[in-house]
Amino acid sequence: MSETWIEVGTRSELLPGEFKVVWDGDTAIAVFNIDGDLYAVEDICTHDGGELAGGEIIGHEVECPRHGARFDLRTGEPTCPPAYEPIYRFPVKEEQGLIWTRDDR
Repeated sequence: MSETWIEVGTRSELLPGEFKVVWDGDTAIAVFNIDGDLYAVEDICTHDGGELAGGEIIGHEVECPRHGARFDLRTGEPTCPPAYEPIYRFPVKEEQGLIWTRDDR
């Protein structure tokens, strides 16, 4: 478990509908801004290990660009096959105008 927060950037660098991928050690974390709310998840589809960042955003769900599995960014739960296992969610915080996240497993 990482105790160090990783800087994501500012709100102006992560506008609604956008995402950014940062690394906490060897863990890729995708941070999404959905209508002003921030969500951080491990950037790995549990179906086949593909990247989720860059997939279509439908409401609060991200769709894996490889096979169409969808995940709710609020809960990490899969909402559409072929994925059946949830993705990891990570904390997000804002301090002094900066967005931060970390792998807290």
